[in-house]
Amino acid sequence: MVLRHLLRVLGNDPKDARNLSREEAARAFSSILGGGESELTIAAFLTALRWKGLTVQELTGFAEAARAQAKMPCQGMSGLVTLCPPHDGQDHHPPLEVAAGLAAAGAGARVLIISDRCVPPRRGLTAASVLESLGLSMTWDPSEAEDWVAKGGFAAISIAGLLPSMLPLRRVRGDMVVRTPLSTLEKLMAPSGSAVVLGAQEGPVLGIAVEVIQALGHPRGAALQGVDGGVVPSVRRRTRGIELTEGHLVPLTVEPADFGLEAPEPELPMFGPPEEGYGTADNPALITAVGEITRAVLKGEPGSARNATILGAAVALKASGRCMTLAEGVDAATTSLDSGAALAVLENLRGLIG
Repeated sequence: MVLRHLLRVLGNDPKDARNLSREEAARAFSSILGGGESELTIAAFLTALRWKGLTVQELTGFAEAARAQAKMPCQGMSGLVTLCPPHDGQDHHPPLEVAAGLAAAGAGARVLIISDRCVPPRRGLTAASVLESLGLSMTWDPSEAEDWVAKGGFAAISIAGLLPSMLPLRRVRGDMVVRTPLSTLEKLMAPSGSAVVLGAQEGPVLGIAVEVIQALGHPRGAALQGVDGGVVPSVRRRTRGIELTEGHLVPLTVEPADFGLEAPEPELPMFGPPEEGYGTADNPALITAVGEITRAVLKGEPGSARNATILGAAVALKASGRCMTLAEGVDAATTSLDSGAALAVLENLRGLIG
């Protein structure tokens, strides 16, 4: 019943609310994950945090509690970059983090994507949808994910595989309808020591997210306000971000026109709204469509999706330290796609999965 006490601490009015300490936040989320709180109390707690506004200390405490209970792959693996897109996915634009991750892996990085499928409230298309459309899948087994990264340079794993106690929170999220702090927390799950590229929504969460990455001890990383809050920059306009490099936070700006990659934003085909009670990720036609878009990019076909993939891979390569500048990252990602290296990573993954 930890949350009952902390709800009194948070108060009934945002003007009178007190922020939680890092230790209080960790204790609260440990109690949630341990099953010691009712769904109603969890929803009230998440609502109170939403209207109060999250702090770096609170998010760091939540992430530390979640990581303490998770079975995390690739701990201490050199050259690893973890891509952390929104787990509730995208419903207007194709999720290109798989294509970008494969391009980065083809350029020599080790890439781990942490995502999931059909997560409320949006229940949009994610990396899981893309892999499904390619006849593959993400894994639920952390040991398997580590093996795939070590042998093939790329893996995607479900957060529910890392931390099964997140699954019961799905119903709370669905009933609340609006985004909760859980949407930010799940993007903070990454192996210690890895570089992290985290997607952020518009607003103050950008700065908060990268400060939490820093507080959790990651040496390198970036928080990026990509398309739909994802890790892939826009090809239509400037994308803002903040980079963590060697302990310092510096502004990061991705301007597609600087690299000749400006284009209309790639959008999903329109097949009509999904049935009542279902999300975009339940639409088989859209899943097929994102597979076709990804295959086209990996086969070298020009267009908006390719341009966005190159920018996304460039950010990952720079964040990992593989490339010193975005321009170098763009060149490396372009070569990875044009040489067939990115496609070879995919085919190798197919062999590992069997």
